[in-house]
Amino acid sequence: MTPPGDELSAMAIEELDAACALPWSDLKAVTPWGDIFTGFAPSGREVEVERRYLWAHQPEGAVAVEVEVRDMGARTGAEAKALITPPG
Repeated sequence: MTPPGDELSAMAIEELDAACALPWSDLKAVTPWGDIFTGFAPSGREVEVERRYLWAHQPEGAVAVEVEVRDMGARTGAEAKALITPPG
């Protein structure tokens, strides 16, 4: 069995990979934006997932993608971040 914190970290990384998979034109179109939704961890427990697409301060024109997965009942969570720079 995966420890609860490791499970949330793995889920945050998986969600970050999906969030970063958008083509640059789509990513640019949704920035700045964020959403929160309820999901289920692999263990079956209910978690809250938050995704954020923000303009980065450096380098100019880059997008900071952040994902946070929280178990509200246990007051635990994990976060994963990536910086996407414009092509070319």
